[in-house]
Amino acid sequence: MVRLLAFKEDAMWVKSSGASIRVAYMALELITGGELFDFVALEYFNEKTSRYFFKQMLQAMHYIHSKGTAHRDLKPENIMLDDQFNVRIADFGFAAPIQGRDGSGSLKTHLGTQAYMAPEILAKEPYQGHVVDLFALGIILFILYSGHPPFQLADPRDAHYKLIASNRADLFWKTHESRKQAGFYSDDFKDLITNMLQLLPNQRLSMADIIGHPWMQGEMATRE
Repeated sequence: MVRLLAFKEDAMWVKSSGASIRVAYMALELITGGELFDFVALEYFNEKTSRYFFKQMLQAMHYIHSKGTAHRDLKPENIMLDDQFNVRIADFGFAAPIQGRDGSGSLKTHLGTQAYMAPEILAKEPYQGHVVDLFALGIILFILYSGHPPFQLADPRDAHYKLIASNRADLFWKTHESRKQAGFYSDDFKDLITNMLQLLPNQRLSMADIIGHPWMQGEMATRE
């Protein structure tokens, strides 16, 4: 995560005019590597590089979730890279307690970035914060490797997502494979993405399932 270096709720800011106003401020560490989005926009990654960044995202989110917090707005623009190409999760403006404001274990606020929202958020249903974070990570992983999103919205009416929602993942992958060279998507990759992006939350892979998935055991890129 991007480290918080200092915070003050009640401070004075002196404007260039000389006038003083009362403000709150946060000082964050400087992250110089830019956004992951900047790199993806130029060129998609190979499997080794995708796996390298995805593993770091999982580690970061495991830590965040273990502290009882859900991010709720994961996207390449909110994933920063430091000067050693390590992942730093940023922008916790939509973060919330995993247990919910009322302690029920569910969140109800409809927010985030639509293209990365889980179906239950789009449907304005109660949802589990850590579960929707993992759904967003599945979309991000697909983008890292493919260079484009898997669908426009995770809505059963979406032309691409409806194939996953209706258990026709074979057609979903056939559509995407038509744009790539033969064998571009490995069976393990397809299995991981398909099961991270299921319509029903209880049918998706958990954090432990993802970490232990065969695709995650493959070779990773190095910084050398």
